[in-house]
Parts: sequence; C-alpha cells; structure tokens
Amino acid sequence: MNKAVIKLKKGEGRYLKAGGAWIFDNEIDEVIGAYNNGDLVKVIDFDDYPMGIGYINDNSKIRIRMFSRNTDTVIDDTFFYKRVKAAWEYRKTVLYPQDLSSCRVVFGEADFLPGITIDKYEDVLVLESLALGIDKYKEIIAEQLKKVMAEDGITIRGVYERSDARERKKEGLPIHKGFIGDEFDTDIEIVENGVHYMVDVVNGQKTGFFLDQKYNRLAMQRICRDKRVLDCFTHMGTFALNAGYAGASSVLGLDISEYAVEQARANAKLNKLENTVKFEVANVLDELPKLVEAGEKYDVVILDPPAFTKSREATKQAVKGYREINMKGLKLVEDGGYLATCSCSHFMTEELFKRTIKEAAKAVHKRLRQIEFRTQAPDHPILWAADESYYLKFLIFQVIDER
Repeated sequence: MNKAVIKLKKGEGRYLKAGGAWIFDNEIDEVIGAYNNGDLVKVIDFDDYPMGIGYINDNSKIRIRMFSRNTDTVIDDTFFYKRVKAAWEYRKTVLYPQDLSSCRVVFGEADFLPGITIDKYEDVLVLESLALGIDKYKEIIAEQLKKVMAEDGITIRGVYERSDARERKKEGLPIHKGFIGDEFDTDIEIVENGVHYMVDVVNGQKTGFFLDQKYNRLAMQRICRDKRVLDCFTHMGTFALNAGYAGASSVLGLDISEYAVEQARANAKLNKLENTVKFEVANVLDELPKLVEAGEKYDVVILDPPAFTKSREATKQAVKGYREINMKGLKLVEDGGYLATCSCSHFMTEELFKRTIKEAAKAVHKRLRQIEFRTQAPDHPILWAADESYYLKFLIFQVIDER
C-alpha cells in the first residue's frame, strides 16, 4: 500500500532539521493520501524535498516520530535488526564489560527507535512502549534484540512489558503490563558497582530499577568512605547501599514509600549491610526540618528527588521545590562535608538547575565548592537536538559555612 505523504509548512520542521525525531501537529501544511493512526508516512518539506519516513498519530501533539531520514527505507525485520544491533554495539563500547549485565539497551529517540525503551537485567529484557506507531512493532523489536544477544552468546530467558506510563493515554493507548512470550520469575538479582539488588520488574519504578545513575552512584563511593551519610528519596536504597559498600560509618535512607523502604531493607540484608545502612519511611520535605531542629549533622547528604516537573508550564513551581529541598539539605551538611544533588526533569535545564542551587546556598549562607558535574550513564545517550534525551543533572559539592 502506498504511504500517505505529509508536507510541512514553509519554515517548519526546525526540530527535525536540527537532528531531532519529532514533527508537531502545527508544523503540517498538507496531507496527500489516506492513513490510519499508527501508519508509516513519508514526510516532505514545503518545497517537496524528501525529509524521511515515520509513523503518525492524530491523537498526539507529536504528530510524527521519524524512523529514517530516507523516504525509501523499508521498515521490516531487517531494519529493526540493524537498529538494535547498532544500539547493542554502542553499549559494548561505552560501558565497562561488567556493566553490560544490566543496562539500558534501547533508549528511544536517542537510539533512532522513537517511543520505545528496553532495559536488560541479567537474562531478562523489560520493554516500555510509549507511542502507537512503535507499539505495532514491539514484539518484532524484542525478537531482533534477542537474536543480537544470541550472537554474543547471551540467552534471553524472557521479555516483560512495562507499558504502564500515563504518557500512553496521550497516544490513545491503554496502560499495559504483561509477558511477551513465556512467563518467568520476575524477581531478578543484579549486581552494579559491586552492590547486589533484587529487582522486581513487575512492580518496581519504571522498568524496575533506575539504571541511569549507575556511575553517579559509583562516584559517591569515593566520597562516602568513613562518613556519616543521609540519603534522601532513597527509593530502593541505591545511593545508601553504595555508601555502605564503600565503608561509610553509618547511613540513613529516607523515602515516603513503604514498599520502596521494604525493598531497600531487603537489599541491605542481601549485601550484609543491615547494621550500617538503615532505612525509614518518611516524607523527606517534612523530615529534614525535624533533623535540623534536632541538631543532626551529616558528612554527606544525597538529594535524589523525583522530577518536580513533567511539563514546561510547571517549571516555575519546580524551581521553588528544588530550591527548598536544597536549602533544607544544605543545613544538615557538616562544615566541610559534601552534598550530592540532582534533577531528573529535562525541563529543569542545566543552567536553571545550577542557578537554583546557587540561590539555595546563598539563602542558607553556605559556600559551595564543586567537585563534579555529571549526567546520566552513557547507556542513556543524549542526542543533541532531542532535548528530552538530556534529563539527568547530578552535582557533587563540598559545603563550607560562610564565615
């Protein structure tokens, strides 16, 4: 069947031309031919210059997500094999060999497979599909990835789908969780930076574990030896456990989720760190002032909050949230101690995040000496011109009282 042709308005398609993969609804001038939502379409510029091929969905403001810059590309098993092969070869190059056991293998637009992410936990793949067009191909993509892994002697025993993000509703898609193929035990033990975790791919956050912070957690191992550590928004206890593994004298992890704290305590026992690394259920925003009032001080404070904004419109309010949490955290750092702080919202730009931390430090009369600025691990590559792929900002400071 001939594909519909989508013509752009003059001067539009700037995101696509800069290297991105999206075409927005207000950029389209003319539709030539018929299509159903999720179908492949050809895209041409206002002057008929061929722009590539992608899939379309009238339900989404992101009207077209591009697969290829070549309008003659055939989207079939071979196409997907080449894409996932390239993604895996990239990981083999940029990650340490031991970190290939658990990593993100496909990162949507940044791996030129828009709308899908796939994480590998030992011998299990966990897939998240966020767009209608890619949803049609998810099983093919999983099969081609298993084939690529097999070429390296890796047998994938199962694939689980975690397409339960609310973003799917914007695409007119239902929330979905379930096995792709045969069922298997979904509690999986992984090792990262020497620390063992039990990952629950069915009920854990996102696909079960936050792989993007792996090298940031490793960086904190250098800082935390022999230190008294407070880990805020600890979730499964990842930063806290890295601190304990590195030889911290004591670690306290706080999280509002009872389920997350139960997981964190189980992971502490798994690593024989339960006597050093403790966890409590608490609302961090409420708990930090109580710790300040009690006169508590820590050598290291780690702030890893959830995204305070998932939209551009809410950014102003998010700035207030990040400023507040950093002010509270800074008050708990011993003079000469250390603060690690991060944002996982791509709307909170690097410049804006740094300015917000600077304002927080000024408000509580602290001087900051920057040790490191980091982003997400390289298995979550940042595609320039695709702003959404650059989301994690991570800073480590030494904190000095203003005197």
